[in-house]
Amino acid sequence: MVHSLEQSIKEKPSYRFRLMTLLALNCLLFGLLIQGYLGFRSYREDLHTAGLLWQQFTLESAEDARERRSSLQTLRADAAQTEKDRLLTLAQEKGETQRGKHLELLLLVNPWHELPEGYAPELAPVVSNWQVTSPYAVDSRCAEALRDMLNDCLMYGGVAEVCSAYRTQEYQQMLFDNKIERLIDEGTPPEEAPTLAATTVALPGTSEHQLGLAVDILDISYPYLNEYQMYTGAQRWLMEHSWEYGFILRYPEGTSEITGIIYEPWHYRYVGEEHAEEIHALGLTLEEYLELRNGR
Repeated sequence: MVHSLEQSIKEKPSYRFRLMTLLALNCLLFGLLIQGYLGFRSYREDLHTAGLLWQQFTLESAEDARERRSSLQTLRADAAQTEKDRLLTLAQEKGETQRGKHLELLLLVNPWHELPEGYAPELAPVVSNWQVTSPYAVDSRCAEALRDMLNDCLMYGGVAEVCSAYRTQEYQQMLFDNKIERLIDEGTPPEEAPTLAATTVALPGTSEHQLGLAVDILDISYPYLNEYQMYTGAQRWLMEHSWEYGFILRYPEGTSEITGIIYEPWHYRYVGEEHAEEIHALGLTLEEYLELRNGR
């Protein structure tokens, strides 16, 4: 009994021991609280400092960004103005070029007005639904209109075929020389042959064919270049509608004294739709039309 009581006392912790343990735990807890508080305060100060630094950084970044945006806007405005000036200059130059080309379509070439020296048109082939391939070429500015006119003539008037278009100086010279020889062979005095030849074949340098804007067109039902062409279906249609495509009958009947060339119901000249419409409406030759324009 006594032995059991002593053993029980030994196994149970003493009151002092428990008190010391509780005190130690309280001190430990208090220390942890103090440490936590100090750590939190330090963290808050560090966070505040970091916030101030970030705010300063962002303010500086925003200022830099504004400066960069302002600089870019200035550069873009300058670039835009430069491009605008360039395009305006280009438009003006192109406008003058187009105006020059537009008026050049009225370039007068006849026995009294020679082809400008060095004139060299940009050429394009003559093609149509009838002439799929052709040895002839014209000024590229009238190639599409000529194609449309020939195709529409094929549909509504007759089979129209180009038999002469652009000519070089050398080729025109050959045609003129051949005409003189034929006239002499037919009995024309040699001294009169060149003058007579010039009424049907232009002197080299005075032929519209050298412009690339003139074509000779025949109706294949009557393949001869003489006044009877005017009675063919193709020529009747062309005389009535060619102006709609920018072409005029260049040497109308009864105008030889004005044009210097005999009546040619097969010779068409491209002057552009605007001028062709006016010439057709007024019933004038190109010479008369230019004189009228110069008098305006």
